[in-house]
Amino acid sequence: MADPESMQIRRYLLDRRSNPNAPTTLEGQRVSYELLVENYTGPLPLPVGTRVEPIEIDRVPAEWIYPSVTDAERVMLFMHGGAYVLGSLKSHRDLVARLANEARVRSLQIDYRRAPEHPFPAALDDTLIVYRWLLARGTKPEHIILAGDSAGAGLALALLQALRDKNMSMPTGAVLFSPWTDLAGTVESRSTRESSDPIFTGKLINSLGPLYAGSEDIHNPLISPINADLHGLPPLLIEVGRDEVLLDDSLVIAEHARAANVPVELTVWDDMWHVFQQFAYVLPEAQQSLEKAGKFIRRQLKLS
Repeated sequence: MADPESMQIRRYLLDRRSNPNAPTTLEGQRVSYELLVENYTGPLPLPVGTRVEPIEIDRVPAEWIYPSVTDAERVMLFMHGGAYVLGSLKSHRDLVARLANEARVRSLQIDYRRAPEHPFPAALDDTLIVYRWLLARGTKPEHIILAGDSAGAGLALALLQALRDKNMSMPTGAVLFSPWTDLAGTVESRSTRESSDPIFTGKLINSLGPLYAGSEDIHNPLISPINADLHGLPPLLIEVGRDEVLLDDSLVIAEHARAANVPVELTVWDDMWHVFQQFAYVLPEAQQSLEKAGKFIRRQLKLS
């Protein structure tokens, strides 16, 4: 049974979705998305001792996020969500800082180019630039772990495919929160979970896929990883809410990964919605999910 806090957040999200005064312009939607959590919680204090350091990597904006206790060599490379059209360093700073704090590892969050101004493969190209930069600076691939939510988690899966196919050294694993893996919207949960999802309708999320795909085939595995051959990928941790239209995006990708002999840890959280981890400041289940992800990261990076 859902706890009172999660029920209150669900009502907030439903009211937000049905708000007739919600912004209609893309720029307005981007600003609104950055305030998604803060409009419910108020200002979000980062974990005590967190340090944020802006950086630009070959014209890709990014920021280092250092928890109070961190390892000097290991890195979590984080790609934010937002359906490839929304999201920023600001919108995900709290989530990344809390995950980094649980993992006790510094994080490099990147602000890849967004669609529709910059459709595929712009986001993937930017992510490859940053990954190559880490390697060029002497970071060992076994000291890198990927993480992302929603579109950012799908982007992490695309990056892993690209690295494998380019015969580049692979990171040690990936943490995927509610990954968006089927941009064509063929999975059953687009309709079967619609009545329980407080954020998306199936129609809405399906309408956003073509904005990122642009002129490319939306079924391309680098766009829709649900269609990918996943052999050779490192271990994956997948966390998803049962009440989201993207549920099957996680279930099917986990099934495909296991069929390709990729180790997968999948948790489906009852009564939870898309990327509920963003509410970790006030939501116990979200904090528990981050703790689980932090343990996975430490294990993959061989941190005590």
